[in-house]
Amino acid sequence: MTAAKTLYKSDFNLWLEENIKCLKQKKLDQLDIDNLIEEMEAMGRSEKKAFRSNLEQLLMHLLKWKYQPNKRSGSWERSILEHRNGILEDLEDSPSLKPYFDQVFDKCYQNSRKYAKAETLLNLDIFPDVCPFTRTQILTPDYLPKS
Repeated sequence: MTAAKTLYKSDFNLWLEENIKCLKQKKLDQLDIDNLIEEMEAMGRSEKKAFRSNLEQLLMHLLKWKYQPNKRSGSWERSILEHRNGILEDLEDSPSLKPYFDQVFDKCYQNSRKYAKAETLLNLDIFPDVCPFTRTQILTPDYLPKS
């Protein structure tokens, strides 16, 4: 096992700093390529997981806002703003996530229906099978659905 691979297991932060230094100095032969690849792939998975989570939370709160108007609260509106901003920032920082947004949208909506049912104790049938909000509405900063 190379020193870099040993460092990866014993001191991740130092391993990271050393690999960054090697990259900056173009000492490519000293890089821990296998673990760098693994970490980069994990970063991509983590970014996508956070993106999906923001989308599911946003959709759930939009559903609650639309179908439970008598229970609307500032915390719901804050959550809508927070998760929408997270999505918008992700799309701005990584425009290549736009196709991913389209790819996972329907599944995220179905998950959001279940989460909204669990939080509101309303019947699942209250929430439409197909998302009642357009993607444009969902991404519009000040959009809140009417009941």
